[in-house]
Parts: sequence; structure tokens; C-alpha cells
Amino acid sequence: MAVISPSRRLRRTPFSDGVEAAGVKAYTVYNRMLLPTVFESIEADYHHLKNHVQVWDVSVERQVELRGPDAARLMQMLTPRDLRGMLPGRCFYVPIVDETGGMLNDPVAVKLAEDRWWISIADSDLLLWVKGIANGYRLDVLVDEPDVSPLAVQGPKADDLMARVFGASVRDVKFFRFGLFEFEGREFVIARSGYSKQGGFEIYVEGADIAMPLWDALFKAGEDLEVRAGCPNAIERIEGGLLSYGNDMTDDNTPHECGLGRFCDTQTAIGCIGRDALLRVAKEGPLQQIRAMTIEGDRVPSCDRAWPLYGGGQKVGQITSAAWSPDHHTNVAIGMVRMTHWNSGTVLEVETQDGMREAVVRPGFWA
Repeated sequence: MAVISPSRRLRRTPFSDGVEAAGVKAYTVYNRMLLPTVFESIEADYHHLKNHVQVWDVSVERQVELRGPDAARLMQMLTPRDLRGMLPGRCFYVPIVDETGGMLNDPVAVKLAEDRWWISIADSDLLLWVKGIANGYRLDVLVDEPDVSPLAVQGPKADDLMARVFGASVRDVKFFRFGLFEFEGREFVIARSGYSKQGGFEIYVEGADIAMPLWDALFKAGEDLEVRAGCPNAIERIEGGLLSYGNDMTDDNTPHECGLGRFCDTQTAIGCIGRDALLRVAKEGPLQQIRAMTIEGDRVPSCDRAWPLYGGGQKVGQITSAAWSPDHHTNVAIGMVRMTHWNSGTVLEVETQDGMREAVVRPGFWA
């Protein structure tokens, strides 16, 4: 693939100096920003993540902030997940849908207060959609992008590293909850969450000026823990069934097709813009759905495009993410498959850049 030319339109992050000093080897573009994808190698980064601790620059997870009396109403309009019982201090994974029930994003919603929310978004222009809804319905709410740049600490030693910098009480933060912790006189929202299955935290770094001091402090505190700079790892996320918006799902897909039906309280999420469309989907069921799959043979090439899936000579879906797994000694994959062929054990054919391969539907993901 050709090199992407840098420009001011492709934004650096407050941690880019640290990422470059750590020897980043590759980036992708995410929300018009630089997201690291490789440091030593994808497989070396994978093994290190599973055994030690990494610090990830995930500033690309931009925040859409809702502030004002109608903030909670607007948040509920965006998602079919019922938020009425959500208390401040909680984080919810929330499918965001349009009027047809199509997925616009799959962010984490952070409830700071009844009248203040952050939506930590995946790769799409969600800010513009939310502004449009707020303006169109004349809601009493301010929608903007604050100066907040998330930094993730992921891996089995994440608790030890975080306790050294923020104090032992950070260990008490429960999954998908957050607390307020101080660093150099500044207070940060820290949630137990992250885009890996290895456990860890996301620090919502408010203010670009404090970013590199925090980065440096984490690395100094973690020298004996073998801390390294890292990034979301393609192999590990596929094993864990962590979907990538824009890769594994788009606005052509409903949450039910993406296996996210458990996050849809369509009957009770009154006010959700896509509720009527999703009521029909929930009643009839999806015609296709995300499935974990193995692909036979040697390492597959880079999955930088959708690979068609065939069954009985007819196209029955597509593979959207795939990689060789060193731990499972097979090619692991995520695919969208028609209901006629999605049962576990079904053998299909997948067309890659290197030719046809056999693919088998699995009962579930690997981790």
C-alpha cells in the first residue's frame, strides 16, 4: 500500500511525540487523526499485550459532549438502549442508529451528570448527526467536541501500573464504571474499559498540555512491569469479537445484524429515533448476522477489503476482518453471514486476494 502523505488535515494527537519516540511503525486514519497500528510487529505487540502492559494513544476516540437540560433526552434519542436507569459514574456501550435502524456508531456513553454526557465515538462523523438532531428538535443542549484525548492502559499488569500513578483506589473501579482521580493537580475521569479483552483502563485526558507529562509518568512508573507503547491489536480484537465500525458494520447494518441485540431495549427506549424500524427487526429477526469464523490454510493476506463468502455457489455473506492467530494456530475472522448458512460448523468458501479458501462458522469467538 502506498504511503499516506501527512498534512494538517490529518491531525496529530497530544501524545504523538511520545508515540514517535516509542518507535511507531504504522498508522491508520481514524476520525481524521493518526491511530498507531504497529510498534514492533503485529504478532510481537499481540504477545506483549497478553502478558504485560501497554499504553495506547487512542485520542482518535473523540468525545461528543452533551451539556444542558435536554442532554439526557438527546442521548436517549440517539440509541435504542434504555438509559433511564443509568446513574452518573456509569459507562454504557450504546449502539447509535438512524431513522432506519442503521448503525451510525457504536460508542461508549459516559454519564458525568444528569445534564452532561460524553459520547466516546468510533470512526464516523457522529458530531454532525448529533448537532443536526439537537438543532432540528430545538433542544436546550450544547453539542461540541471538548479538548479530551483518551489514553488507554491495557494488559494483565494494567492495575499495577495505574495504582502507582493514581493511587491504590483506582483498583476499585468496576467494569464500565469510572472514578475521578488526580494527577499533578488535575482531575481525570478514569474508566475500567478499553478496546481489548486483556483488561485495563481508559483515561479521559482533559487538556492537551497535560498529555505528555502523564505519558512520561506512566512509562517511568512501569519500567519494571515491561511497559511499552501499544495500540489496538487486530489479532487480539478479532479473537475477542470486538467489532470495528466501518470494517465489520456500517449504516447498512442494524444492531441485531451485528450481534448487538442485547444492547437494544426497543420496547422501553421511548424516544429513540430508530425505534419503529428496530421494532420490526426485533419481531422478524435479522436475515444476516455477525459470526466468528476460521479460515483454513496458511496465513491469510491483509484483509483490507471485504472478502465474498460463498455457499453452494451463491454469495452468502462476506469476511470483514481476518488475521493469523499465533495462540490458536489458525486464521481467525469476523464475517457477516446469511441466516441460511450461519449455523456453527457450516463450511463455506471465501475469496481472498490470494484465491479461494475454506471457511468454517464457529459457535463463538475465541476470548
